[in-house]
Amino acid sequence: MILAAGRGERMRPLTDRTPKPLLVAGGKPLIVWHIERLAAAGFTELVINHAHLGEQLAAALGDGRRWGVRIAWSAEPPGALETAGGIAQALPLLGDAPFLVVNGDIWCDWDFRRARDIALSPQHLAHLVMMANPAHHAGGDFALDETRAPAQLMLADGGPTLTYCGIGVFHPDFFAGVPRGSVMKLRPLLDAAIPRGLVSGERHAGRWVDVGTPERLAALDRELS
Repeated sequence: MILAAGRGERMRPLTDRTPKPLLVAGGKPLIVWHIERLAAAGFTELVINHAHLGEQLAAALGDGRRWGVRIAWSAEPPGALETAGGIAQALPLLGDAPFLVVNGDIWCDWDFRRARDIALSPQHLAHLVMMANPAHHAGGDFALDETRAPAQLMLADGGPTLTYCGIGVFHPDFFAGVPRGSVMKLRPLLDAAIPRGLVSGERHAGRWVDVGTPERLAALDRELS
């Protein structure tokens, strides 16, 4: 699933007329980078949610056949449903097996084929890809206990932290308590699940950009070009 329903407030005025995942870097929209890399990794069934200017996304990407994938669209009301709410809304399209989730407004060279190797054990309902904290998010999100296999996510307790890079593998049961149509962020679910040992993780040492401002978009465009 590619998350593409956000308003992109920090990217205004660029997102006043263009949905954030369609903003261009390196000659192609951010979301197309994802689709191409997912297709190359062997993914053929994609779900994309949309709200703000969603008709532009659907018109630009269609059913996905030009990339050798099939796109199912999950529409959300104006204002969108936040991350957990949007995923819960799309569960009927995602099936009963664990699925990969990617934020539509990032650029990352994490190998999507890795997702196929992440077999969530019965005690794990989610697996997050983590990165070293960027300057704009120096406090990070969570700690990672890499002395265990698989590495376990831990709540930050004042020690070293990492940043969630917007890529994760989730079991549908992780969202079982989220009513369809409700507005809910992902963070409260993670904060409740991590102390129960339900979330594993890994550290990615490659390239990652949270395309959250026009300046970071311009820098990524220069880099990819």
